[in-house]
Amino acid sequence: MKLETIYSYFLESSGICTDTRKIEKGCLFVALRGDTFNGNTFTQQALDKGAFKVIIDDISQHKNTGETIICNNTLLLLQKLATYHRQQLNIPIIALTGSNGKTTTKEIINTVLSKKFKTTATLGNLNNHIGVPLTLLSMTKDTEIGIVEMGANHTKEIEALCEIAQPNFGYITNFGKAHIEGFGSIQGVIQGKSELYKYITKKKGMLFFNADDPVQTKLLGTYRSKVGYSKTKEDFYTLKQIDANPYVALQVAQTKITSNLIGAYNFTNICAGALIGNFFDIPLKDIKQAIEQYKPTNNRSQLITKESRQIILDAYNANPTSMLAALQHFSTIKAASKVIFLGDMFELGETAQQEHQEIVNHLSTINIDQIYLIGTLFNNTKTQAKNCHQYKTFEALKSDFKNTIPKDTTILIKGSRAMALERVVSLL
Repeated sequence: MKLETIYSYFLESSGICTDTRKIEKGCLFVALRGDTFNGNTFTQQALDKGAFKVIIDDISQHKNTGETIICNNTLLLLQKLATYHRQQLNIPIIALTGSNGKTTTKEIINTVLSKKFKTTATLGNLNNHIGVPLTLLSMTKDTEIGIVEMGANHTKEIEALCEIAQPNFGYITNFGKAHIEGFGSIQGVIQGKSELYKYITKKKGMLFFNADDPVQTKLLGTYRSKVGYSKTKEDFYTLKQIDANPYVALQVAQTKITSNLIGAYNFTNICAGALIGNFFDIPLKDIKQAIEQYKPTNNRSQLITKESRQIILDAYNANPTSMLAALQHFSTIKAASKVIFLGDMFELGETAQQEHQEIVNHLSTINIDQIYLIGTLFNNTKTQAKNCHQYKTFEALKSDFKNTIPKDTTILIKGSRAMALERVVSLL
């Protein structure tokens, strides 16, 4: 069946669905395969629940009815359908990637641009080879600007996602020690993430960048279609950080903006939103309002008050770069007492134990009243600190933990997603 015909069915449908638990009446169900599931086996269930059509790649599940479309590879068809849809919409697509801060930056950009435009942005962190097509297919004829987050843990992945989304604007948050196991090294990270730069420059699109980042500046070289922000360089969009205790506050021209984001490391994420908003002619007063109304969710730099304790919950993800940044910021916060709960960082390959040891070494340079390290890797580190408690698992911490933390304490909780350290909150 021709792609154009399938696209006409998509336009007739209520949208794409890949999970029968979330079927909406009139949707187009695409049966994807995974390591532990085969969506083809749910074909009849999708139809019974009200799917308009089903797309499968397993001939044994073909029902010989007009509701079934068979193809060679449902994932590849989903990606091609998304690209075709993007081409029909012919709207600005802003793609962003980076080691840290992608989702927060995406949310800020979306909040700012929504002041003037009808936007569609990646939901949550659905930023992979499935999530990017689904984001594109969620855009409608009313969408004026699309914002697509792209994640990767190997080289060539960003390149492939760019071919699907065909962005004409791009931004990279930073290059850090994330997914080293897949990228191989920090140079591999730079190579992989900068595939976005290569795609945009090849298509003569517009790039946004941090002019204070020497790596970004060098990579972009003499490319002309670029707009940057800086704390000090007057040739660029200038924003000055004026506070981060605990919320980040900054100044643009004579306007002060006080965000709901914790940590100096979020300054550049806010800068990107302001820069892109300015590029698309959003008035500064609206940029200020958008940034000040945005509140982080999903365990990302959330500030929680519990019995007069201030808890910084940053347990959505972690890598050596973001962990160090969080600790450096935490050391500057003024508090009667401070406690830290840190969980293992994953996908670091052969450097994993060394990176955890370096974090522990850094802990000895800052003034913390109590330190709790959770996970196999942190449990295997060596520390001389008397105030450091090490646990192989969260369950071990839970069974041993005695909540003697003073009421006026500020607490940092940070670890990789698989550690689920938001569970610590219930112990406090």
